[in-house]
Amino acid sequence: MAMRTAVIPAAGLGTRFLPATKAVPKELMPIFDTPALQLVMDEAIGAGVEHIVVVSNVAKPGIEEYLKPSADTVARVRKSGRTELADRLERIGKDVRVSVAYQDQPRGLGHAVSCARQAVGDEAFALLLPDEIMGDSSLLLQMAQMHNETGKTIVGLKRVPKNEVSAYGVITTTGTTGEHGEVTITGVVEKPSVEEAPSDIIIIGRYVLAPDMFDILETLAPAPSGEIQLTDALLIGANSRTVDGVVSDIERHDTGTPMGWLQSVIELTLKREDAGAELRTWLKGTLS
Repeated sequence: MAMRTAVIPAAGLGTRFLPATKAVPKELMPIFDTPALQLVMDEAIGAGVEHIVVVSNVAKPGIEEYLKPSADTVARVRKSGRTELADRLERIGKDVRVSVAYQDQPRGLGHAVSCARQAVGDEAFALLLPDEIMGDSSLLLQMAQMHNETGKTIVGLKRVPKNEVSAYGVITTTGTTGEHGEVTITGVVEKPSVEEAPSDIIIIGRYVLAPDMFDILETLAPAPSGEIQLTDALLIGANSRTVDGVVSDIERHDTGTPMGWLQSVIELTLKREDAGAELRTWLKGTLS
C-alpha cells in the first residue's frame, strides 16, 4: 500500500474536559477500559499502517508514557483474561513503529499536520482525529485504495441533518456520487451557518493526504484566528481538482465534548460481549 504512515494530532489541552485534563490527556480518557487513542491507533493498524506519528504537546507527558512499550502492563492485562487487548498493546512499538512529534504552539490542525512532516517523509499518509472513533477500519481502507488509484487527497465524509452542519467543515461537490460514495470535492466551508451551508455533507476526522499537502500547508497564511486551517489547504486542492471524498455511513462516535464522550462510552460498551449485557440491565433498571 502507498499509505504506510498515520498521523494522529493529540496536542490540544482539552479545556472542555477540565479539571480532568489538568492531569489526564483527553486522548487517554477511557472508553470503558481502553483509551480513545488506543482505539484510533487500532483503526489505523487495521488499515495496514506500519508507522504511527502522534503529534503531542510537552505539557502532556502522559501521551508519550502511554506509547512506551511496557512488558509488565501487557503481562498484567493478559493475566486478567483480556488477551485480545494485551495483543493490541503488545504490537505498539513492536510490530508497529510509533513516533512522537511536538506542536509547540496551538496554531490549528493544519499546523499540527505540518509538525509531523519530518517523521512522515515524502509520502502519502492517513490523518486520524482522535476525537472521532469509527466502528472499524473499512472507511480508511477504502480511502487508501482510492488514493492508490488516483494519487489524490481523499477526505472522509458523512451526511448529517442540516441543523448540525455548523459544527463541521462542509463541502460542495459536482453533485455526482459514485457507486461506493465517491465524490469530487469542489469547495470547502469551515463551520458555516445552517442558512449558508452549501450541502449536508460534512468532513469527518479521516483523511488520506497526498504528500503535496505539506507544501500547501507551509505556504498558507494564518486564518484571522491565527491558526493554520487544514480546510484552507483542502480548498486549494479542491480548486485544482486534486481532492476527492467518499460519503460513508460508517459507525461514528464523536468524543470531542464531555457529553459526546459519555454517550460514546455507553454506546460502545453496550456492544461489548464482556460488559454490554450488564450495562444494559443496569440502564433499564435506572431508567425505569
